[in-house]
Amino acid sequence: MPGSDSLYEILDDRFRPCANGDSRLEVLYDDCRWAEGPVYLPAWRQLLWSDIPNDRLLRWDEATGTVGVFRTPAGNTNGNTVDHRGRLVSCEQGKRRVTRTEPDGTVTVLAERYQGKRLNSPNDSVVRSDGTIWFSDPDFGILSDYEGHRADSEIGACHVYRIDVTTGEVSLAADGFEGPNGVILSPDETRLYVSDSRAARIHEYDVHKDGTLSGGKVFAEAPEGVHFDNIRFDDEGRLWAAALADGVHCYAPDGTLIGRLRVPEPVANVTFGGPKGNRLFIAATTSLYSLVMSVTGAARV
Repeated sequence: MPGSDSLYEILDDRFRPCANGDSRLEVLYDDCRWAEGPVYLPAWRQLLWSDIPNDRLLRWDEATGTVGVFRTPAGNTNGNTVDHRGRLVSCEQGKRRVTRTEPDGTVTVLAERYQGKRLNSPNDSVVRSDGTIWFSDPDFGILSDYEGHRADSEIGACHVYRIDVTTGEVSLAADGFEGPNGVILSPDETRLYVSDSRAARIHEYDVHKDGTLSGGKVFAEAPEGVHFDNIRFDDEGRLWAAALADGVHCYAPDGTLIGRLRVPEPVANVTFGGPKGNRLFIAATTSLYSLVMSVTGAARV
């Protein structure tokens, strides 16, 4: 049985059903500078992810195991997701914008300013079934030239924004963050979760029909010295968080840390994929790992 010396670290018996998958991580690729933003494309059985300092989007093919460049230059893209029409939505740190890749390959700019001021460096986004988009906008990409282009913040703060599905207007969704990072909707789309990397916590908001948010209570606090990056749900309501040097954390629906996955490198992002939705892809510093699990990622509404 997986225990304290294995890939799986069980902190609560509720994590035991999660620890019956592969006993080791599979390395899919190991030549990145800083890997982020994995997104699985079921129709093509491919995974796209970002190699931010190398300014490229990479593509791994599940059928052949081959890796190639999907796009370069890529605006120092960070987080990627897909909307309900299968279109790629990307947060481009270097160009300080959120974009959508259309079926013909053209790129549509969805957001690049708020109240006339340039965004800082969009990091992660999530799309509701009606097309509404929420995205985080920390200053990580403008602090240096490593993951973007060094610049002063025109807004002077780090927020979460909403893009209106009808008008395309960018509006403030939530503020008060130190470094907002991962964003994800609950499977039923009634709650939005935001990780604040610098504050080392995850916030939970109620989502209203018009896209506005309320609440913002703390869902989980990271252990001492640990910081969160992106977050994803499985179909049992557990929240999986990339916890940088502390691997991957698993939180029960009540916010209790119930287990960890040990990873050899600091973990930036995770996502579920594969034909059954039970393959966890882990973007960790120089490498892309995968793990076929005994749990399944949450289905989209």
